[in-house]
Amino acid sequence: MDFALDPTVTFLNHGSFGACPRAVLELQGRLRAELEAQPVRFLSRELEGRLDEARAALAAFVGADADDLAFLSNVTAGVNTVLRSLEFRPGDEVVTTDHTYGACRNALEAVAAGSGLQVVVAAVPFPLDDPGEFVDRVLAAVGPRTRLALLDHVTSPTGLVLPLARLVAELSARGVDALVDGAHGPGMLPVDLAAIGAAYYTANCHKWICAPKGSAFLHVRRDRQAGVRPLSISHGATDPRTDRSRFRLEFDWTGTHDPTAYLCVPEALRVIGAALPGGWPAVMERNRALALRARARMLAALGGTAPAPASMIGSLAAVPLPRLAVPAPRRRDPLHVALGERFGIEVPVTSWPGGSGRALRISAQLYNTDDDFERLGAALEALRP
Repeated sequence: MDFALDPTVTFLNHGSFGACPRAVLELQGRLRAELEAQPVRFLSRELEGRLDEARAALAAFVGADADDLAFLSNVTAGVNTVLRSLEFRPGDEVVTTDHTYGACRNALEAVAAGSGLQVVVAAVPFPLDDPGEFVDRVLAAVGPRTRLALLDHVTSPTGLVLPLARLVAELSARGVDALVDGAHGPGMLPVDLAAIGAAYYTANCHKWICAPKGSAFLHVRRDRQAGVRPLSISHGATDPRTDRSRFRLEFDWTGTHDPTAYLCVPEALRVIGAALPGGWPAVMERNRALALRARARMLAALGGTAPAPASMIGSLAAVPLPRLAVPAPRRRDPLHVALGERFGIEVPVTSWPGGSGRALRISAQLYNTDDDFERLGAALEALRP
């Protein structure tokens, strides 16, 4: 599998921004050439059909009806779209956790500041022994004024796969909708949106599906679509057509932009799915097994025990680091710097909650091998006091 990564860097951070195979980038180049050669034809006459084809391929992969999917540039846009579409009254509550991705938490706080919404944060320990503890902490934060829960499918700082279907069902039984940050879901895990049943689910295609940067989607359950509108209102708002839903008309055209990342999603699905004889299930299992072995190597280098059961691990794995006497820098953690500058290893040091905890988080993708993580383990041992 030929990725366009710098061969001089041991890249263990697929989880942050993904990485794209050269074959997919080459297709994007050809699509951009078509776009620039005749932009009116491409954008005004052909784009709708091309988007339909791309959306159909994606829908089949994530277990959804294509008409319930909208392409977006990233999950942050998806979370903002939903939060800014909903009408909150002073005193309404949204529940989230202290493992929530910082950008999504910021979006929630910004909406709360302008509406009187109350943000209730469920504190979930890490390490933890049982995924049920995550469920219990979230449900304990739900009250009579709870309107929505902002949840991760896979937590970004701590790399935990949550029991999402169970969480969504328990919340629904209490009359609470779920907005799921699924940034790390599709491509890392088998995803069946119909079975999960969340009101709103947004995910990136540029991470584990390995599509180009700027490809993501928002899935809105059919009974919630009337209340959700794009952040940019454009021509679809007054389009008189009746052959497509208002949701489809508004989200498919929000102004002039480069849509080629969306159109490359089917090719990314094909290329990664063809990498191993067993297709996508084999890719996901291979990466998960590698992540578990990598976690064991990190624990051997740093000391300690597994911070979460193997059932909560996908293709990310995080190991807590000793707490600092002072808060870690907001950017460029000293361990991150040392691993990069001294050993040529790109791996993130994450923080949660509020910067008081630190974890080393690895990603396992097709271009990674056990040798990469042996190199990381040796570097960690060299850096120990």
